[in-house]
Amino acid sequence: MSDLSGGQRQGIAIARATHWASKLVLMDEPTAALGVAETEKVERIILSLKARDLAIVIVSHNLDQVFRLADRICVLRRGRQIGVRDSRAVTRNEIVSMITGLAN
Repeated sequence: MSDLSGGQRQGIAIARATHWASKLVLMDEPTAALGVAETEKVERIILSLKARDLAIVIVSHNLDQVFRLADRICVLRRGRQIGVRDSRAVTRNEIVSMITGLAN
């Protein structure tokens, strides 16, 4: 494994998780510290899992990635759920307002 890139390592970690998890995969910042090409590879893996109807929970601060990958966005602020929105029906500004506390 030491000769693999960060993206390849993440791919293996995701493959291991999906081997054991039949219904849900939880990912915390799955592309943190990866380059652009490696991030694209990991996102393709995530989309392939989504196509297999696996439930995927991704914790991420990368809003571009969240909008590319998520069907629903749940915003937590100070340990509380602020709201859940359909990613196709919400704007980036609305999500940022929820994150920052400007949304009522």
